[in-house]
Amino acid sequence: MRVCLICEGCYPYIPGGVSSWVQMLCTQFSDVEFVIWSIATNREEMSEVCYEMPENIKELRTFYLGEVALNKKYRSVQMTAEDHQVLKALVAGKPEEIDWKRTLEFVKQYRTRLEDILMGEDFYQICLEEYDRRKSKKVFFQFLWNFRNMYFPLMNILSDEIPQADVYHSLSTGYAGILGSCVSYAMQRPFLLTEHGIYTREREEDIIRAQWVEEDFKEIWIDFFKKMSLIAYQQATVVTSLFQVNKTLQVELGCPEEKIRIIPNGVSVESFGELAAKRTGDPARFNIGAVLRVVPIKDVKTMILAFADVKDRVPAARLYIMGNCGENPEYYQECEELVQALDVQDVSFLGQVNVMEHLADMDLLLLSSISEGQPLAILEGMAAGLPFVATNVGDCRGLLEGENGEDPAGLIVPVMDSAAMADAIVYCYTHPKERLKMGQAGRRRVCERYRKEFFLKEYRALYNQLGEEQHGGNRV
Repeated sequence: MRVCLICEGCYPYIPGGVSSWVQMLCTQFSDVEFVIWSIATNREEMSEVCYEMPENIKELRTFYLGEVALNKKYRSVQMTAEDHQVLKALVAGKPEEIDWKRTLEFVKQYRTRLEDILMGEDFYQICLEEYDRRKSKKVFFQFLWNFRNMYFPLMNILSDEIPQADVYHSLSTGYAGILGSCVSYAMQRPFLLTEHGIYTREREEDIIRAQWVEEDFKEIWIDFFKKMSLIAYQQATVVTSLFQVNKTLQVELGCPEEKIRIIPNGVSVESFGELAAKRTGDPARFNIGAVLRVVPIKDVKTMILAFADVKDRVPAARLYIMGNCGENPEYYQECEELVQALDVQDVSFLGQVNVMEHLADMDLLLLSSISEGQPLAILEGMAAGLPFVATNVGDCRGLLEGENGEDPAGLIVPVMDSAAMADAIVYCYTHPKERLKMGQAGRRRVCERYRKEFFLKEYRALYNQLGEEQHGGNRV
């Protein structure tokens, strides 16, 4: 069997939870041939492979969104009236009103001419009509080029040569999802869509906060990502979700409920269990660890603010931030500057390290994210018998609090509330017996529900099912 994994902004260039998940999947399924189709930002940020890819990854193909440019010459495309309406619905229609079957047929038909269409008369007229309808106060050519900049990367991706595979498997909606949708339709192969987080909601949060998107265009960009998610949900043979709350969100965003299967993440219980047995503890120090990428969505600044408060009350506290610092250099510099401005001691950015070499020395772990799915960092910490203080995002509450009155494996605090996080950390420091009890509860929960063997068994069955059926095309 040959599976094409379509990754966006992660494997194999950016370390993190999703990338670790891909590495585990490919390594464990040694009898499956994988093609990695990676959608990256630009070569400067994402060119160095951060993982030792197993031999069954037969091809790595990378599409750099930031390195494509419009050709100065393009050919006129004579479109039928029906095709014009399909393009108009995609660009200017409401997401729920688009005929996705016709849209996919349109993309398949014009796959090698999409850039010509973008620069052609039909696209121009559609944007002009939309400009008038919205009564935009922007100069028209600014409006037009905003739409071209929106659809140009998408159309270039869809024009790429399609790798052969028995199953196409996208790890998010967005660009990866619509690419998987279109190639599965064109090749008439099954399409599996896995969502670790809810891409549409994450992009909506990004756009609302973004300064690169002018206020007049924010709604247009949000609708654009909703359209891409809808086409992926409609085309997918199976959609997987990590937990019930995310499944509910997928249904709200237009995914047919009958397609969704909940498959939680899993970790190597035995490997991390050895760390729990080695933990000795140093009464002269209170070591706090954070395993994360230093990027805005992880809200490292709130963590630093919380630690500054903790340090005043607990001089023995030490904070070790473990993870990639190079993905967003500007944000990393801002975090370092915040540490200096607060004049807080004992904050260490360790960069990309072997986490297992450090967890045995930790007393408590933190997660301060403003958005998550079902974090592998929490599962790994729980497997190592470590308690957590985490924000109330994604499945963090479900992981740490369990269900039906189970013993907690940590404490949940509100998003962006440094005072609440600081209080929770101090509570854990002043209640060592309770802290030990939380670590033990987390270890039990992972052993019972979140072993890597469980999720691998589910995906093995899915791959076998989809590979045997071979009828992924024309599902919309």
